[in-house]
Amino acid sequence: MLMSELNNKSNNELLKLVEDLKAELFMLRFKNSTGQLENPHKISLVKKDIAKVFTALNTNDKEKSKAKEKNRRKIKVASAKPKMEIKGGK
Repeated sequence: MLMSELNNKSNNELLKLVEDLKAELFMLRFKNSTGQLENPHKISLVKKDIAKVFTALNTNDKEKSKAKEKNRRKIKVASAKPKMEIKGGK
């Protein structure tokens, strides 16, 4: 699984993918304990895929929060009122 593929997916698709990978990991562990699994290395590959999906979810969330913060800054700057200068003397 490539990170470029994961970065193009939405958060809902990524969450569904995590569920599927966790179910696959459960089945692999079950088969491994009963001695039916031919390639035990597959377990570590699925774990790494789950980690990649969580990384993609985290980066998506960070990018969204950065965009929101940038928009907030623009709004604050645009709505800032100029300070009034007090003129005059005695």
